[in-house]
Amino acid sequence: MDTFLRYFIQFMTVERGLSKNTIAAYGSDLAALAGFLKQNKISRWQDADREILLDFLDFLRDNGMETTSIARHLTAIKMFYRYLAGEKLIDSDPTLLMDSPKLWRVLPDYLSLAEVDAILNIFPANGEALDLRNRAILHLLYASGLRVSELTGLTLENVSFENSLIRVHGKGAKERIVPVASAVLTLLRKYILNARGELTRFIPESPYLFVSHRSKKLNRERIWAIIKDAAFQAGIAKNIHPHTLRHSFASHLLANGADLRAIQEMLGHADIGTTEIYTHVDRGRLAAVHRKFHPRG
Repeated sequence: MDTFLRYFIQFMTVERGLSKNTIAAYGSDLAALAGFLKQNKISRWQDADREILLDFLDFLRDNGMETTSIARHLTAIKMFYRYLAGEKLIDSDPTLLMDSPKLWRVLPDYLSLAEVDAILNIFPANGEALDLRNRAILHLLYASGLRVSELTGLTLENVSFENSLIRVHGKGAKERIVPVASAVLTLLRKYILNARGELTRFIPESPYLFVSHRSKKLNRERIWAIIKDAAFQAGIAKNIHPHTLRHSFASHLLANGADLRAIQEMLGHADIGTTEIYTHVDRGRLAAVHRKFHPRG
């Protein structure tokens, strides 16, 4: 990855004549992307697709980065991949269909309640071990608003059935407590008692809550595939990505009157400004509030 990045920096310096500060900023932005890709088991620039690039920008936003800085990252990414494609270093440019930096001033994708219900009920409640696992994963993601990387890191010890909560280790080693609905805890208990033992038969001592059929810790890509498969089976045409259930969790909480600070705490946002994007989600609710409280509503 370093070689392609070095080529790009040299091109921007010699051919484009950009300032040292701009070059340094682009280099820093792309180095951050490279680190994110490596964390997600992607070791070559050409293996990154549009979805993982969008997920990276979601990651930046969830960690409190300002819109202007995210826009700069997106600009650097688009210029970098345009260069790689132009030099025939990669077969295709995954950023061609990505919107302009204005993308990050609009709402995140989220599902309607009917769409969420359809996805959550794709995997049968009395199915095989993998069905029970997948059903528990989807219900927990929507019920708690976890990032996919946080869900994959959950251990049995992180779940407190007595207190109806889970202990989440988020970005930057930050820990937070998230409440979990009793119905989801019942589903988790059923998965642990009836399915997890079968899935951990190769590694009985595995501490992880969710494991593969080979008893290994699930990775982000597998969770993403489960979500996409459920959406496909449910007939949902929206562009589903790992954050979709997280965005739906926050949007539906706000639409039903939840306090923004409480949502911020549950999502693990460092800055309330990151959470405020959800205040624009439910225009119907805003209209209802206006009608109820304004003197001439």
